[in-house]
Amino acid sequence: MKFENSLSFAKRLDKADALKSFRKHFEMPMVNGKKCIYFTGNSLGLQPTSTKKFVNEELQDWAKLGVEGHLHSRRPWLYYHKFTKKALAEIVGAKPIEVVAMNQLTVNLHLMMVSFYRPTKERFKIITEAGAFSSDQYAFESQLKWHHQNTDEALIELKPRAGEYALRTEDILQAIKSHAAQLALVIFGGVQYYTGQFFNIKKITEAGHQAGAYVGFDLAHAVGNVPLTLHHDGVDFAVWCSYKYLNSGPGGIAGAFVHERHAQNFELPRFSGWWGHYEKERFQMKKGFIPMPGVDGWQLSNFPVLSGAAHLASLEIFQQAGIKNLRKKSLLLTGYLEFLLKEIDAEQKFFTLLTPSNPNERGCQLSIYMKQKGKKVFSALSKAGVIADWREPNVIRVAPVPLYNTFEEVFRFAEIFRKAI
Repeated sequence: MKFENSLSFAKRLDKADALKSFRKHFEMPMVNGKKCIYFTGNSLGLQPTSTKKFVNEELQDWAKLGVEGHLHSRRPWLYYHKFTKKALAEIVGAKPIEVVAMNQLTVNLHLMMVSFYRPTKERFKIITEAGAFSSDQYAFESQLKWHHQNTDEALIELKPRAGEYALRTEDILQAIKSHAAQLALVIFGGVQYYTGQFFNIKKITEAGHQAGAYVGFDLAHAVGNVPLTLHHDGVDFAVWCSYKYLNSGPGGIAGAFVHERHAQNFELPRFSGWWGHYEKERFQMKKGFIPMPGVDGWQLSNFPVLSGAAHLASLEIFQQAGIKNLRKKSLLLTGYLEFLLKEIDAEQKFFTLLTPSNPNERGCQLSIYMKQKGKKVFSALSKAGVIADWREPNVIRVAPVPLYNTFEEVFRFAEIFRKAI
């Protein structure tokens, strides 16, 4: 599409938007008595208007039924983890047996590494991107120390080439090949939180498996944002949170994926809990853990229903909108934002974009690297009613989300940004 730098053009795009009705399903924060421009769905998604209803229904059933709600509430609590499977499978490109909502992201990452990072004298290295999200870095470090590995030797962190901001896929594949004989695990963020780069999951997985390693992904910034085909791509495991693009509330329940080929591999070491035990014998309280088939066998505790209700409210919207439709709009929204930003500073005197220009290598987020006046510009954006995200030392992250953001908001943001510079 040929973009135009005008309010009338933005309004035409909004009028033609097949998903425009979904905006009314979200609560929009106010700044100075006016609805803000909320471009921070990559950090915390907005609250669906239906969230209160879903949570209140569970509160009502708890009040009326007490413990009997486990079997007799409108959504029986005993089976709550099953209610999210269909939607999550569609969003990440998986089978229901391969996905489950449980725990928090870093808890799930540790649980997966217990099973899929099993270093030996010959194979002990982990390959990841440099500057991964801090909780991932801490998880990798602590797992290496737990296994008495030398972090400097065992953790291979890949950096972009000099003068570049994104990792080239060919460099990732070459690094995997170079360390193949000693490689135990390849693990990347699906979308890099700082730069917004969407990694090539299929090619990385294929290379990791050719090297004889397991391959996993942290999808915190990818789930609900970019197209995922985890089953087809052969990924061994993945983890994610639900409070960003999945709009399931601050600290909302997270999720995990384990490929179907591991579903019946009960020899895989794992940390066990009673909710992962064979369902038909769970309440017999016998010694001896028998895992459920599939990713359900990695569950530890019974499901947090109130958090799960908020999750269900958002997933219902995703099923109505369709992840393919959301991606189609996202490409236009982010593409329009990129077009407007580049018109503001064509010579890149004030800023440059860290995020790849290739739409297939990014999602909603654009990371604006400020060369000067960064904090002043960010402060001006905030005062003008824009809720964006500042990341040290000098990056403004903005993410127009297709479920609730508009093309007019993208145009208005660009005008505010222009004036701020």
